[in-house]
Amino acid sequence: MIWLTSMVIGAMFAAGLFQMLRRNVVRAAIGLALMTNAVNLFLLAAGSVNPTAPAFADATGTRADALPQALVLTAIVIGMGAFAFVLALINIIAKRYRTADSDEVKGLRH
Repeated sequence: MIWLTSMVIGAMFAAGLFQMLRRNVVRAAIGLALMTNAVNLFLLAAGSVNPTAPAFADATGTRADALPQALVLTAIVIGMGAFAFVLALINIIAKRYRTADSDEVKGLRH
């Protein structure tokens, strides 16, 4: 199961990186969101390598560390704020230049 989780996280990160290298800024924003989610899943998976109960469970014995869960929750909030900011910038660029292709935007080259 650990191999499957790591492969899925790697595939998500690779897909996000592939989308970030596109010329379309909307696809680049989607790639940024994919990479952010892949990093969040990695941090969450690294928090409990051994099969343990979550930190908030009423289980007896060993529990997962709560710090990675708190870091991921904070990263999700910050990531959503950054994604909203990027979408607002894309909206302004699309209205001003009437395109979503980064090569056709003349003002970004200076």
